[in-house]
Amino acid sequence: MNRTALPVALALILSGSLTFAQQPQPQAPDAQQATTAAPGHTPNPHRQTMRLAKELNLTPDQTSKVEPILASRDQQIAALRTNNSIAPADLRKQMHAIQQSTRDQLNAVLTPDQIQQFKSIQHEHHNKGQAAPAPAPAA
Repeated sequence: MNRTALPVALALILSGSLTFAQQPQPQAPDAQQATTAAPGHTPNPHRQTMRLAKELNLTPDQTSKVEPILASRDQQIAALRTNNSIAPADLRKQMHAIQQSTRDQLNAVLTPDQIQQFKSIQHEHHNKGQAAPAPAPAA
């Protein structure tokens, strides 16, 4: 009888530990907020600057000025997202203010042609996720 009790007890212990190991571990509040703030997207000012440099044909001087602007924007947005005391409406207003400030700073660095290109890129990016309009019904 003792010979069968030991393997059964071991099987129960192992199955219990496997079940516990498969349960998701709770994340720290800051880590959880960081993942919910921008799922699948980690801000990278350097990568974005390099992309803009290529798309807008930025000069080295412009490139050196754009990256700190984008880094500052990302830091400000991250600080807002971790502040749980801000009402959602105020959060949206502050996000829009950060975005407008970033646009203003970038416009001061870019040429008029680059500003138009940048607006076009932003417009395409904004409309990328939207469905194309349905064609008119044939009569």
